Amino acid sequence: GEWTGTMNLTESHCGTDLGLMRTKAVPQEDGSYKVSGTKIFISAGEHDMAENIIHLVLAKIPGGPDGIKGVSLFIVPKFLLDADGNPGDRNGVACGSIEHKMGIHGNSTCVMNYDDATGWLLGDAHKGMRAMFTMMNAARLGVGIQGLSQAEVAYQNAVVYAKDRLQGRSISGVKEPEKAADPIIVHPDIRRNLLMIRAFTEGARALGLWAGLQVDMVEKHPEEEGRRAADEALSLLTPVIKAYFTDMGFELAATAMQCYGGHGYIHEWGMEQFVRDARITQIYEGANGVQALDLVGRKLPQNLGRNLRQFFHPVDAFIQENMMDPEQKDFIMPLAKAFAKLQQGTALIGEKGMGNPDEAGAASTEYLRMFGLVALGFMWAQMAKIAKQKLADGTDDPQFFETKLVTARFFFERMIPDVSSLLVKMSAGSKTMMELDADAF
Repeated sequence: GEWTGTMNLTESHCGTDLGLMRTKAVPQEDGSYKVSGTKIFISAGEHDMAENIIHLVLAKIPGGPDGIKGVSLFIVPKFLLDADGNPGDRNGVACGSIEHKMGIHGNSTCVMNYDDATGWLLGDAHKGMRAMFTMMNAARLGVGIQGLSQAEVAYQNAVVYAKDRLQGRSISGVKEPEKAADPIIVHPDIRRNLLMIRAFTEGARALGLWAGLQVDMVEKHPEEEGRRAADEALSLLTPVIKAYFTDMGFELAATAMQCYGGHGYIHEWGMEQFVRDARITQIYEGANGVQALDLVGRKLPQNLGRNLRQFFHPVDAFIQENMMDPEQKDFIMPLAKAFAKLQQGTALIGEKGMGNPDEAGAASTEYLRMFGLVALGFMWAQMAKIAKQKLADGTDDPQFFETKLVTARFFFERMIPDVSSLLVKMSAGSKTMMELDADAF
């Protein structure tokens, strides 16, 4: 395509609660609408890199239902089209300012002012949120991959630095006596940091590819049941991928920066930019706390629990299939234990949340992270099985598969055990979170 587009949801007084929006769209005799209002945080809202920008704008039609049920979606082009379909006169939309941000400086984040801009209704009146969230769900998967990518690029830089930077000697004995000092990659803490990032990024890439397969099956599976099952699995995984991948992306970008010591904090090395750029991923396209609430409040009970079964059943089947294989016990046993705790956490949310919604809300962030860990564990157990098979069959690249096995063991020894502490936190309930009056903070 030659034109670009934007999504205009947020206003200064309403972010998550879009029912509070004030932007209005007044119907005209020719079937168009006059859109007026101000939207903020609009990525690429104004630029000269395309001949036209098509703004997708949420607004309310006067006289419609109150709150979120009164929101409609409109197409508002930067330039109105002439009789031949080419950009012509400028529409009544303009960039009021560009935000000065912590990161993502390559993206113009705009305040967009609509002053009787001509727009056209997209879809049915008062059904704008349903249409917009078709795009939002795809965007959330994309932002999850953005978080993963930030961790990966930070890792790649940190590995090069750790192999090159000479500092101190290995605590188990000199490794490179011909040099003034050993490279810092000999130190256990540096290796812990690097392996933690690697175990996440490789597991997350596998989960991202599995989610991508579901996207393809939603569109291409020849049977309706297959399309429905893929859609349910994808619906469940979307908040997990968005929030878990971006939480870890930010944390691990900072971990990679730590490998540089003081140099990581200095602008010229570039590591601090990865940290700054990663931070927004936890916020935009739905803040991660809201993703956790979406997971426990909507996605778990949705479709009579079928969403959850689309993930739980293949995990359980894989565990049962490989439980008695001695070659897989280092991976299957910790996965089975973590999966059992995830099932406990799921039941806990269901039981307590029905009586008091705050209980589910208080446990939601820990539950989402637990879900992410188990999902990566499922990916790693499968990758470890394949790696063992490849090594047993003989391969031209044994180091690749041996490295996979070592990284898998690190994940199951050092990362998936966090599931236990997350379940303890979930079990603590909401009382200490909610009992203080607001004035006590």
